[in-house]
Amino acid sequence: MKKHDVVIVGTGPAGLTAAIYLSRAGLAPLVIEGVQPGGQLTTTTEVDNFPGFPEGITGPELMENMRKQALRFGAVILAGRVASVDTSRRPFALTLESGEQLSAEAVIISTGASSKMLGIPGEKDYIGRGVSTCATCDGFFFRGKKIIVIGGGDTAMEEANFLTRFASEVRIVHRRAELKASKIMQDHARANSKIAWSLNRTPLEVIGGPLGVTGLRVRDEATGEEEVLEADGIFVAIGHTPNTGFLGGQLATDELGYLQVTPGASMTSVQGIFACGDVQDRIYRQAITSAGSGAMAALDAERFLTEQHIAVTV
Repeated sequence: MKKHDVVIVGTGPAGLTAAIYLSRAGLAPLVIEGVQPGGQLTTTTEVDNFPGFPEGITGPELMENMRKQALRFGAVILAGRVASVDTSRRPFALTLESGEQLSAEAVIISTGASSKMLGIPGEKDYIGRGVSTCATCDGFFFRGKKIIVIGGGDTAMEEANFLTRFASEVRIVHRRAELKASKIMQDHARANSKIAWSLNRTPLEVIGGPLGVTGLRVRDEATGEEEVLEADGIFVAIGHTPNTGFLGGQLATDELGYLQVTPGASMTSVQGIFACGDVQDRIYRQAITSAGSGAMAALDAERFLTEQHIAVTV
């Protein structure tokens, strides 16, 4: 079992920023790429709100730049996925799906959260080409356009209200006649004159062409009739699932499954294990906040190793 000072699990903005900071501090962190190297940004065609890129940058290019920067300072990136972590003893033992075993004095969890998807035809085909799961990330690109928001909870109401800043019309589609959102969130949405409603409609298929999304085929649950709702963009707002299954419930989480950390820091419920990025952030879920929390996790981990008098790899 090969021993490391720090192992970072995940390679989104949080994990790679942590790798950059730890590498520059004289450590040589091992970064496990995970099932989606680079994280969700690799499915984003254009990123206009990451500081330092006045003309914008594609998601894959941004993540490749971060990866190169981490490698430049000495990080080691390993393809693979962590199957389990034994947090009961230190050094911590990590087992990869390949069967390879590693040990680490400190572990940074940056595995992110996966957007819940509908699983209907056309949905995956048009991700980044009209289908989105982040209003604050992509709403700007739909100025003056017609948008559909799918969902009936607080997230859907919040995103619909936000998107009315840009869109000519925002239509909320929900498969039930009743919404799950809190009363105050429903009231805000219903008071917004730019929001239209298609309740009791089940999404069946994302419709599109060479230039992107053109509509959403739905079924009226009361009559059984199908129709196509015209749209230039479709935002799926049915929630996120933090990627923590491999931890086996060994770290404290909130009621939605997000890892709990010390307020204003990155320490989890197990000493020596830190969390950053969307796996512990149920509110912001932005590339810049993920990167910032990655820097925090790196600094916290470095401080922990120093306090434990654990020799670092230089």
